Amino acid sequence: MAPSPIAIIAGVGPGTGAAVARRFAKTYPVVLLARSASNFEPVVAEINKSGGKAVGISADIEDEESVKRVFDTIRQGGLWKDSGELGVAAAVFNLGGGFVRKPFLELTKEEFESGWKGNGTGAYLFSHSVLPLLLATSSAPSAPKYPPTLIFTGATASIRGSANFSPFATGKFALRALSQSLAREFGPKGVHVAHAIIDGVIDIPKTKGYIFKDEDAKISPDAIADAYWYLHTQPRTTFTHELDIRPYVEKW
Repeated sequence: MAPSPIAIIAGVGPGTGAAVARRFAKTYPVVLLARSASNFEPVVAEINKSGGKAVGISADIEDEESVKRVFDTIRQGGLWKDSGELGVAAAVFNLGGGFVRKPFLELTKEEFESGWKGNGTGAYLFSHSVLPLLLATSSAPSAPKYPPTLIFTGATASIRGSANFSPFATGKFALRALSQSLAREFGPKGVHVAHAIIDGVIDIPKTKGYIFKDEDAKISPDAIADAYWYLHTQPRTTFTHELDIRPYVEKW
């Protein structure tokens, strides 16, 4: 019996990345990528303890050699004792990157480039490595239950460049443009490429101190994960490319 295809989540922390990992781990073994192992270790332990399969790999998605090493490891198999070469069912690019709030004339070159490196270069390197694996799954002799899927996490800044957020907006605009281009190129080849605009504050540990008039004014990361799963399970006749997610009280 062939091993189950896997899901790869890049940018795993205690919020959206962890929630997406838990949701996809209900169906697939998951590979979690983060720069620091402390970001994925609790989620890996939780998934494995609950009967799923998860492994974490430390990686800098902005670095070409680091990304190459990760995908060499994935392609070689052996991440789990009973696994050989693994197909890829889904991949999620969930990096923040370049969240610098600062007047433009006070920005350093390095601060400005931080947005591009994460959401531009990082998205290129991740997509360039994972798309051949998604294409292989799409063309496999036995058709997968759901179309192989590549999902990018965007933000309000993907469609609106706010004052003092030029690094973040520049990166997120680039990410959205890349997702559109890839969707048009690889959709006809059976790979579902989608972009999610997360328009609001996500309810994660670092936003616990953010107080709003309405108690449910933050976005649930579990609900984001459910939306990503919905995108993944869409049939080839009904691909959604862009989905925007916001709380009911968010102005837009």
